[in-house]
Amino acid sequence: MTETEGVIRYRLDYRPGVLPADVPLFHLFRWFTQCRQKDLIGRDPRRYDGYAYGNISLRANPGFVISGTQTGAKPGLSADDLSWVRKIDPAHNRLSATGPARPSSEAMTHGQVYLTLPAARAVIHVHSKLIWRRAQRLGLALTDAEAGYGTPAMASEVERLLQAAATNHGAFAMGGHEDGIVAYAEDMDTAGELILDLLQRARSEQG
Repeated sequence: MTETEGVIRYRLDYRPGVLPADVPLFHLFRWFTQCRQKDLIGRDPRRYDGYAYGNISLRANPGFVISGTQTGAKPGLSADDLSWVRKIDPAHNRLSATGPARPSSEAMTHGQVYLTLPAARAVIHVHSKLIWRRAQRLGLALTDAEAGYGTPAMASEVERLLQAAATNHGAFAMGGHEDGIVAYAEDMDTAGELILDLLQRARSEQG
């Protein structure tokens, strides 16, 4: 299934505003930069029609704070690059957000993780051809190849996989979203380390 990266597919109700004061943005900034340095988040004119890829979020009350649309090309994030998603409605493909920036095209997927796993507090979505092509050998569950990113079908697939996994931390591959990998955990450091561990294991498999 071929898709255009970076296109928002949900119905967005966005109003500019402030971010919640009690979310530890330092961890989000640090792991964005680490993923960016390893090309797990970024932008390459030769890939995905030149759109930026990858996004990162932390749970808030309510909702979650996520990197804004097309921020993957930045070397680092600031508060102005973030969006506060206050509510999602996967069944009707609707999302309400505020903050300095509009949310990433993958905000619905992040939101479904938080809805399904109350203990999850961090989500990182990266792009790695190396991990994606070895997903099954690495023991990663895959979403249905017909479920497009940022759609109710993807949200439903994420819910299915997480309920089957019965754990508050882990990762899965997006079967219909080229190179897409999602890690989730009780904190950002754990989610980030999961991604780096998958990358190391995928490189070992390559050898």
